[in-house]
Amino acid sequence: MRTVTLIGKPGCHLCDDAREIIAEVCAEVGAAWEEKDINTDEELYRKYWEQIPVVLVDGAQHDFWRVDRGRLRRALGA
Repeated sequence: MRTVTLIGKPGCHLCDDAREIIAEVCAEVGAAWEEKDINTDEELYRKYWEQIPVVLVDGAQHDFWRVDRGRLRRALGA
């Protein structure tokens, strides 16, 4: 099963937008998704703090700042 990871933080409106799109696309294609808070993980903070929200597909960086529904669907094989 494919897994999408959203790396963001509370109070981030772009993260809220990304969460909505990821949940919708993952439900459509049957992929799992998870969310990680950049404030609770030093490595994620160091790596991605200027890019949130960051989207990973199966652990590889897919997008940042904005999520494109069609691009995410294609990445998930739909």
